[in-house]
Amino acid sequence: MTFQNRVTPLGDLIAVPQRGLVYGNRGCLHDAEGRIRRSYQVKRWIACRLEFKGRHRSHPMPPGRYTGLFFLDEATAFAAGHRPCAECRREDYNRFMALVGETRADDLDERLHAERLGARRAEAADELPHGTFVLVEGEPWLVLGDKILRWTPGGYAELRARPRAGVTVITPATTLDVLRAGWAGAVPFLHPSSRS
Repeated sequence: MTFQNRVTPLGDLIAVPQRGLVYGNRGCLHDAEGRIRRSYQVKRWIACRLEFKGRHRSHPMPPGRYTGLFFLDEATAFAAGHRPCAECRREDYNRFMALVGETRADDLDERLHAERLGARRAEAADELPHGTFVLVEGEPWLVLGDKILRWTPGGYAELRARPRAGVTVITPATTLDVLRAGWAGAVPFLHPSSRS
């Protein structure tokens, strides 16, 4: 059975067979039959390692437990509004907190939640850091150097020149600060298809 637990850069949950390279959660989103009933339960949206201390993410929707979500890569998780997990990615979490100037997870989660629910903003395309997601013709594209790559559930496709005009940014403003600092974490930041 293909579960509706793959996350797009827009934060939507879709049903596709590919798992992705990063795991995460937003609380319990599913019912007893594994159907998604809400887009989030808590404001703490985290991005985790696929494996940690011998724990494998084998069943993404155990009854009554959090819903396991999968992301193509960390750039996708960041665009969707997730941040590093404080348990399985403690060093990444500490660095992320320092880069955004927060000392309490609850404060960061409130800040990211407001940005996720707020209006998308336009910014000059040439000022966006590597790893930012933008909307082009209604679809998510990844900024990569002077190019953009179209996101698909199976990897990055179509390559174009970075737009010269302003673009609608998907990645939350707080996370843009992290990307501008040259983020490198413990999970794959970009799917291998970004190099094709």
